[in-house]
Parts: sequence; C-alpha cells; structure tokens
Amino acid sequence: MPNLSTTLDMKLEVVVIPVSDVDRAKHFYGRLGWRLDADFVVGDAFRVVQFTPPGSAASIHLGKGLTSAAPGSAAGLYLIVSDIEAAHADLVARGVAVGEVYHRTVGEAAEPGVDPARRSYASFATFEDPDGNSWLLQEVTTRLPGRVEPDAATFASPMALAAALRRAASAHGEHEARVGAPDPDWPDWYAEYLVQEQAGGLLPL
Repeated sequence: MPNLSTTLDMKLEVVVIPVSDVDRAKHFYGRLGWRLDADFVVGDAFRVVQFTPPGSAASIHLGKGLTSAAPGSAAGLYLIVSDIEAAHADLVARGVAVGEVYHRTVGEAAEPGVDPARRSYASFATFEDPDGNSWLLQEVTTRLPGRVEPDAATFASPMALAAALRRAASAHGEHEARVGAPDPDWPDWYAEYLVQEQAGGLLPL
C-alpha cells in the first residue's frame, strides 16, 4: 500500500481535441507553429496526431478512434503567454482568425484592449480551429503563489525570457530613478526580479 503522506506526481500531458477532418485539423495546428510529434495510423479505425505548443509541457491529440466527443465540443482551452500582443500578432501573421485582445477580471465586464495596468491573468484573446474547438490566450507574467515552486522558476521559451527581461529592465529603470544613482549590482537585482516574478513572490523595489 502506498505511503499516503507522499504526494505522487500526476502530470497532465495530453488533451484530446475532437475533430471531423484529421488532415484539415493537422494543417491548421501545424500552421500555428506547434511541433508535430507523431502521426500514427493503425488500419482504418485508428489514427493519432500529436502536436505540442511552443514551450508547453502538455500536448494535444487529434485523430480517428480517439474520442466519442462531438467535433468542436472542446471549449475554453487555455494557452498561457507572456506577451498577449506579441502572441496575437503572431497568430494573425499565420493567417489565424483570432479575436481582438480584451481584458477583464472576475466580477468585471470585458473591455477592449490589453489591461491598462498590465495585470497578470487579466488580458485575453480567443480563436477557434476549423471544427469550432475554442482556445483562449491568457497573459500571465506573475504567477499566483503556489502555482510554481520558488526554486523552480523556469522560462519555457526564448520569447518568454526576453519578455521577462524587458519587464525587469523597465522596473530596474524605475528603481534607479528612485535611488537616484546607477545600480552597480544590477545583475543581482535582475536575478531577484526574474525569480520572484516567476514564483509569484515579492518583487524588488
């Protein structure tokens, strides 16, 4: 019998997306720039195509003989991005019909554009695949406490790291303006900012 005091890893790695035309869906998700990991066919009754979004630990499966769910019934699938405007522009450049960026928080009505205060978790954009499965882009720059371990701050892609460095540079400029002098220890300040932002901790002032 397992030790109930020990928490075992249970990693969500695959989400099945119900589609009506596998080749059409494969073309669409490939156009997003997602990595094609596999395309397995077993006879006439089974096919699985796996894609992984950039920087994601989880993948999607689409194919034949995978699910009884109706094509297009997957809804509210979150794609977390570090820069909603850059992600939106990338999708548009790839020919994806993505909705305009909007912002809201719980209890608030949606408003057009990026959140004015650039609050984490508050800016969104949506798009659908050819079957109507819906995806939701959400900008997250500072994680809520408990979402990641403080010593496990990582960056999923060069784009995410670059966006974090730009935020750190902006905040550090305000820091130097407050203290009224150049900061000779700026590498330490940047490191603390990046780690605390990823872990949802207190940012340096």
